Amino acid sequence: MTKISVVLAVHNEEENIGKCLESVKDLSWETIIVDGGSTDKTLDIAKEFGARIIETENFQNFHINKNKAIDAARGDWVLQLDADEIVTRQLKEEIQTVVEDQKYNGYWIPRRNFFLTRFLTKGGQYPDYTLRLYKKGLGRLPGKDVHEQAIVEGRVGYLKNDLLHMRDRNFSIYFSRFKRYTDLLASQLHEKGQRVNLISSINYLFIKPVCWFIKSYLRHRGYVDGFAGFVFALFSSLRFPVAYYKLWRLYARSN
Repeated sequence: MTKISVVLAVHNEEENIGKCLESVKDLSWETIIVDGGSTDKTLDIAKEFGARIIETENFQNFHINKNKAIDAARGDWVLQLDADEIVTRQLKEEIQTVVEDQKYNGYWIPRRNFFLTRFLTKGGQYPDYTLRLYKKGLGRLPGKDVHEQAIVEGRVGYLKNDLLHMRDRNFSIYFSRFKRYTDLLASQLHEKGQRVNLISSINYLFIKPVCWFIKSYLRHRGYVDGFAGFVFALFSSLRFPVAYYKLWRLYARSN
């Protein structure tokens, strides 16, 4: 039987990791957890599922730790998950079928994202394809950005069944993630030499957020998802001015 390594990078995920590991316990040949210094019960729960644990620091770009988990895998295939994701029975059965087929080296998986009160169906949020299943040694993350997809050598196919992403069950969870992402975006802009001036201020404070909101809420019909769709479109657009303000603070501190 083909061996599947389930790999995760985590930090303080005690509320999520049990459900995630429960959903793949009959699928995984091994489970690898790279932990960025959790201070809650994350590791205790992971140990209950027999996970192999690698402890390290919690990098701002958590894809660094995801790659550590991918590199540590010893199975024939790698299924890379986040702690707040759940593999449904239908998806598990589909994965078990396709890994026995040598037709593709990797697979995109459709993902359903939960936000506040519901799974989002519009606003460009479904199907949120993510490249998470690939043959060992043929897939890896570039490790440069938190929104990047894995790069897989050779042919890549698409699965039909959804991966459930129990992402933002309340606004406090979303706001914590929003803060991390805007911190990282500001750091990336700083590293790229983005200057704070009149033209960039107009772009990041007005043009980018307005265009993004129109794209997400109107063009991609985010309004179909009701209040959750509106809040998602609004705060997704606000990441630009917030990150730009943090960029300005980085320059202010360095001068």
